[in-house]
Amino acid sequence: MMKYQTYSLHNFKNIPQISLLSEEDILNIEVVGHVLPFKTNNYVIDELIDWENYQEDPMFILNFPQKGMLPVDDFNHMATLLKSGATKEIIREEANLIREKLNPHPAGQLEYNVPELDGEKLHGVQHKYRETMLFFPTQGQTCHAYCTFCFRWPQFTNMNELKFSMKEADSIVGYIKQHPEITDLLITGGDPMVMKAHIFDAYITKILDANIEHLQTIRIGSKSLSFWPYRYLTDPDADDMIAVFEKITNAGKNLSFMAHFNHPRELETEVVKKAVKRIRETGAIIRTQSPVLNHINAHGDIWADMWKKQVNLGMVPYYMFIARDTGAQEYFGIPVVKAWSIFRRAYTQVSGIARTVRGPSMSCTPGKIRVVGVSEIKGERVITLEFIQGRNSDWVARPFFAKYDCKAQWIDDLNPAFGMENFFYEEELGEILL
Repeated sequence: MMKYQTYSLHNFKNIPQISLLSEEDILNIEVVGHVLPFKTNNYVIDELIDWENYQEDPMFILNFPQKGMLPVDDFNHMATLLKSGATKEIIREEANLIREKLNPHPAGQLEYNVPELDGEKLHGVQHKYRETMLFFPTQGQTCHAYCTFCFRWPQFTNMNELKFSMKEADSIVGYIKQHPEITDLLITGGDPMVMKAHIFDAYITKILDANIEHLQTIRIGSKSLSFWPYRYLTDPDADDMIAVFEKITNAGKNLSFMAHFNHPRELETEVVKKAVKRIRETGAIIRTQSPVLNHINAHGDIWADMWKKQVNLGMVPYYMFIARDTGAQEYFGIPVVKAWSIFRRAYTQVSGIARTVRGPSMSCTPGKIRVVGVSEIKGERVITLEFIQGRNSDWVARPFFAKYDCKAQWIDDLNPAFGMENFFYEEELGEILL
């Protein structure tokens, strides 16, 4: 049994292994950690990180801020402030200015995805795709440890106006009842699995007692299996949380545990294997997803290994994402054609059981756009794309084409092929977003 212990910017020097770091490494963590959120725990430190090779170790990079995660000028500016002994207030103000430049809410999350109920905005809800609603419970707006690539990094800063959260389930129930097209509720964050079981149970009981027939699936988006698998084994309310999962499946609802795994190492400890087994025994299906990330997993062999390990543990590979255009994208992002090449190399190494995975996919303003591949049509080299999800469901599974661009990292970097002025969806998207 391991007792949960966290470290953040104010106490990370208490980590025993920090003595292995150079003064420059420690300064880099402090500078970047004042802008992008930093939090780790003793499981990550003791079980996942290779401290003998920490500078190249993917788990260290996944969890500890790196110098390259900020633009050079912004890094130098923040470093100068810290070295000069600037006040906390000045540091916070300057950090907020840098954060505003890092596209804190990509894909129109703040502007276009927040729905209304009886004329009032539901600020803890997103409803972008017809069948799926996202719910951000207030008590779940942190994580057991923070990923340095996280596209929801504003949730963990002191910029409260950038947060999604909601305390009450009544509005959730009311909204779902008014929208019979919603079949899936994704409870996300942060990480809802940081909540105490009795709090999570209160939300679930409210939703189940409403007896909403068209709500078929409850999803839980969580990194906890990777960063704190003891949540399901030895935490004081581990049995109670497992009982909530069983309550969902016993009520006849599908329970999909959307697990975030970014590297095979996260699947290798005995405790994560036991936690996966225990969750599956509740009737839940564990689906796995991750972005493809420079410095972490940008190689097809890594993904093939990860998918194989997931299948062997009874999980279902679900998504490979492309790093979103927010936060440290410049550090983690890779061109879309390279992402496709990595996907293809991995995909060809696994059996059909693992080919449930979809991607590489960009979660952008119009929807989830998959890079199908690179082709040549009538002498023109093109990138073939399609929607997996769209703001208009009619856009889904309709191939369209962009000019080949070996440097483009996002849909906004791509241009239509064959002399077209716009992609087929752009005019309608403009009308939707008015």
